[in-house]
Amino acid sequence: MPIAHESPDQADVIALIGELDAYQDSLYPPEARYALDLVSLMQPNVRFVVARDAQGAAVGCGAVVLAPGHGELKRMYLRPGARGRGVAQGILALLEAAAAAEGCPEILLETGPFQPQAIAFYEKQGYRRCAAFGDYPEHPMSVFMGKQL
Repeated sequence: MPIAHESPDQADVIALIGELDAYQDSLYPPEARYALDLVSLMQPNVRFVVARDAQGAAVGCGAVVLAPGHGELKRMYLRPGARGRGVAQGILALLEAAAAAEGCPEILLETGPFQPQAIAFYEKQGYRRCAAFGDYPEHPMSVFMGKQL
């Protein structure tokens, strides 16, 4: 599946992000959700990538927000039907490469305890649990992870 840097303000990508929001809304209360909106995803310090199937439909996405000293992974999502084929690894690899090219020494992320598959995926990719970072509070609905690039 092709994975490339794209703008998030495309109808099929917006629908994909909507699926992610609906999924996370079913798991976590609003005060434990730290999703970026579309305008935030279009800022100059954000690199956004999209995976497309053979028909060109958006099936996965992810972003890295470039901040002083680190990049933060946001909006990683892959439709269930596209999982298990290495697409998520491809999205993550492209985001890590973008962050490394900008001089980021590490990637950090926040996910939740009700997403054990996501946690296992990140651990398999070399991410390790860490303390809260940035403006995130320590919260039982948050799992923080990081990886040195």
